[in-house]
Amino acid sequence: MISRVLAAIILITTAMGAVPSPAQEWNVRFQMCGRERVTCVVDGDTIWLQGVNLRLESFDTPEPYNDICGGQREVELAHRASARLLELLNSGPFTVEAHDTDRYGRTLATIRIGGRDVGDILIEEGLARRWPNGREFWC
Repeated sequence: MISRVLAAIILITTAMGAVPSPAQEWNVRFQMCGRERVTCVVDGDTIWLQGVNLRLESFDTPEPYNDICGGQREVELAHRASARLLELLNSGPFTVEAHDTDRYGRTLATIRIGGRDVGDILIEEGLARRWPNGREFWC
């Protein structure tokens, strides 16, 4: 319990720009986000971890609530990416390395499972693409 509290404090202070974050190991259960956003998956590249909003770096997935031009296919891909990220996070321990904050106040972070970046996994599976790659739409 103390190690989780300490890790949450490090993650929060990193989000505020107070200290650089060493990789922290976590083994918590995620669910899809609903009203309460404590430890949950928002979409394929954004999560909440112990009350801290994390935007995962170096990759992008479609937004599940916004089919700008890709229609139902884009929405389905977004749901598949979100479900796969949920599955990966719940598969066992993972590390989080927090870096900076984005313009929305989210902590930018890298998550690794077994040493592999979850973004690389999602990209290999066709559920994500490298970011930044301009402001391209998914269609």
